[in-house]
Amino acid sequence: QVQVVESGGGLVQTGGSLSLSCAFSGGTFSIYTMGWFRQAPGKERDFVGGISWTGTGGRTDYGDSVKGRFTISRDNAKKTVYLQMNSLKPEDTAVYYCAAKSGQLVKTSVTEYKYWGQGTQVTVSS
Repeated sequence: QVQVVESGGGLVQTGGSLSLSCAFSGGTFSIYTMGWFRQAPGKERDFVGGISWTGTGGRTDYGDSVKGRFTISRDNAKKTVYLQMNSLKPEDTAVYYCAAKSGQLVKTSVTEYKYWGQGTQVTVSS
């Protein structure tokens, strides 16, 4: 059974940086497309970004609100996907979730992803 576990959340000041990790187990990591989502209190879970499996060159896609500030990467040897967050803003405060899906394309809908982590809290203070 595929499992994903996020780590690295915490408290950071506005303009700071934080890196999240997502450890994958229970399957062949290199054929899964990985996504990052976030959910603020009282709001829907939103797409942050994703990275396809290496069969298509590891293409990344990002939500408009994080483009140019966040970077997603993956290390197939370590079965880990990373979310590097720079220039953080208070509106980035949320629980961040890692998710996995089969298939080659990054999708922005939560319904496309079958496996989810428990989430990690990111708080950006003003």
